[in-house]
Amino acid sequence: MSQLLRDLLDREAVVDAVTLLFLATDRKDWNAVRDRFTDTVHFDMTSVAGGDAMALPAEAIVSGWAVGLEPLVAVHHQAGNFRVRIDGDGADVFCYGVAWHYRPVASGRDTRAFIGSYDLHLVRAGADWKIDRFRFDCKFVEGNPDLEKEAARPIG
Repeated sequence: MSQLLRDLLDREAVVDAVTLLFLATDRKDWNAVRDRFTDTVHFDMTSVAGGDAMALPAEAIVSGWAVGLEPLVAVHHQAGNFRVRIDGDGADVFCYGVAWHYRPVASGRDTRAFIGSYDLHLVRAGADWKIDRFRFDCKFVEGNPDLEKEAARPIG
């Protein structure tokens, strides 16, 4: 197999690993989400939540997302504009991302969207790639900032 073909296959596998993280999050498949991460992840969501970037156990990230997203009826991530640089068994990934949250609430303001970009680093783990660095740079948030706090509206 040529080096060019290996590079293209690696790039595809890296983008697929990132896409699988977003798909698993949308399905709230927390085991599959956990499988996308290394045991410890340098995690930076400071543009949304404040605080400091830090190394966190993958389980802490997953449990935080599970609790935070639990009240939502639907979550939908859309990613694109992937830029991938592979260096041996490591890969830097940049992509745009939009995360839609939906929950019927009394005010009728049922959605919220986070628009921004991701800077990720992945490491080769056998035939797979795992995320060991995760940074979201939020450009803006649109919609209901209190989506989880508002009284729910019955569906149907």
